[in-house]
Amino acid sequence: MNCPDSASYEIEVFFDGACPLCRREVEFLRRLDRRGKIRFTDISSPDFKAVSVGKTDDALMAQLHGRLPDGTWLQGVDVFRRLYAAVGFGPLVFLSRLPLISQLLTWGYSVFARNRLRLTGRCNTTSCTAKPDGAAAHAPEKAPD
Repeated sequence: MNCPDSASYEIEVFFDGACPLCRREVEFLRRLDRRGKIRFTDISSPDFKAVSVGKTDDALMAQLHGRLPDGTWLQGVDVFRRLYAAVGFGPLVFLSRLPLISQLLTWGYSVFARNRLRLTGRCNTTSCTAKPDGAAAHAPEKAPD
């Protein structure tokens, strides 16, 4: 497994920089991350290769992924909790763990993740369509220059 060096960051987040909503969230977190506790990795960058972190492009596009310095992987809402804890929003993270709130956040994020390309206007003939095995294709169309 390709693990990052032991560092001062608390979490590495793998985000889709081609997604306008995702990019806005990352810009917000970057502004708040004054102590450098988050490592940001844009999976839409031409230089990024999913195989270098032991994942597939489809897996990383399907939902938000984070990796802790010890190599542990997190997904979905758990990544957001770690990100917000890293920038000092501990009380918000605590509330997000309450049973009903946690269930609603998990459900809401799963709906968003499944429909992210459609919601951000990035569907094309190969994305946003169900494959026979039920998995969604997640190849984003490049935006015109």
